[in-house]
Amino acid sequence: MQTTPKSLRLHIALFGRRNVGKSSVLNALTRQSVSIVSDVAGTTTDPVEKPMELLPIGPVVFIDTAGLDDVGDLGQLRTRKTRTVFDRTDIGIIVTAAGEWTDFEDELLADLCSRNIPAVVVFNKADVGTPFDAVRQNLDQLGVPWLNTVATTKEGILDLRDALVQTVPEEFLAPPAILGDLVPPGDMAVLVVPIDLEAPKGRLIMPQVQSIRDLLDNDAYCMVVKERELRDALDRLKRPPALVVTDSQAFLKVDADTPSDIPMTSFSILFARFKGDLEAFVQGATAIDKLEAGNRVLVAEACSHHPIGEDIGRVKIPRWLEQYVGGKLDFTHVQGRDFPDDVSPYDLVIHCGACVWNRRSMLSRILHCRKAGVPITNYGVCIAYSLGILERALGPFPAALETYRDTINA
Repeated sequence: MQTTPKSLRLHIALFGRRNVGKSSVLNALTRQSVSIVSDVAGTTTDPVEKPMELLPIGPVVFIDTAGLDDVGDLGQLRTRKTRTVFDRTDIGIIVTAAGEWTDFEDELLADLCSRNIPAVVVFNKADVGTPFDAVRQNLDQLGVPWLNTVATTKEGILDLRDALVQTVPEEFLAPPAILGDLVPPGDMAVLVVPIDLEAPKGRLIMPQVQSIRDLLDNDAYCMVVKERELRDALDRLKRPPALVVTDSQAFLKVDADTPSDIPMTSFSILFARFKGDLEAFVQGATAIDKLEAGNRVLVAEACSHHPIGEDIGRVKIPRWLEQYVGGKLDFTHVQGRDFPDDVSPYDLVIHCGACVWNRRSMLSRILHCRKAGVPITNYGVCIAYSLGILERALGPFPAALETYRDTINA
């Protein structure tokens, strides 16, 4: 059975101290024994994920986490693991035992608010305690919804579902298009899809599949070709396509084979906008001009594939950048959720398209780099810039193109 990718699901995470009933609340919400429940504090260690359909929201993924008040060396590792969940959380559920609100919960709520993550407060174990009036009044003043539950009997769980429905961020209900606003209904996009060693056998990669679906959802259609077939395919069309989209690795050939009056960009640049902040990535790419031999560059990938052959992040991008700079650079590579707490030692961060992540994850990394004063860009923008074709690749995106011109002319 085909299911919605996790990257397109609303991420709802449960946070709180140990032994307040986070796992019991999750089990009651999902009507399944997703997390182990025990009276022993610290039963949940690593984050536990449960994808499901939560009507009327749609596809979501719940994340149960370890208590943020865990102690000891191992407890600190668990807490650090939980902290990384903040970066991908769309809605945070703060779970506390009724009558036990302290500065700890105030700080947790403040942390979520500082990240613009909407929160719902659950006073669990309401059968043995009562929330403080002052706490409830303060939450009302802050506009933070709260409710009482007894997770073991499912009391208040329907109220929690209703609160989650009311708290869903607007951008999730009306997500940005990948291609739908670039290719009018009834028009065509040509998608250039190289088939190489890293292409999954028998399948297309996620950005290509999601781009095709987005075109169909917006009543447009597409032609899919390999890079060596592009010129012949364009010659056979009775009218030019609205857009040509290529894998970034074939940028130069596709640029040469696509007439100048046909807009062209890459899947990675599309996902720079869909998953992150295209203008921020464009500004970051201009920092390539400031790189010098010996500078440190962090290359980050969201997925954990095994690199083979001419890997884009480990071989091709380093090669193109060093050719552009005219000297050797010091590259560091990270995958998955591994990302330095301190990125200040790096002169540039280059990130993949993050197709397997939700948008919140990518925006969190952009903010992390911005706070450290380190420029960040993504694969497609970086490649187009280093090959000297970024201005053309940004043609379909007027705001990003203006940002690029303003930045280089500043």
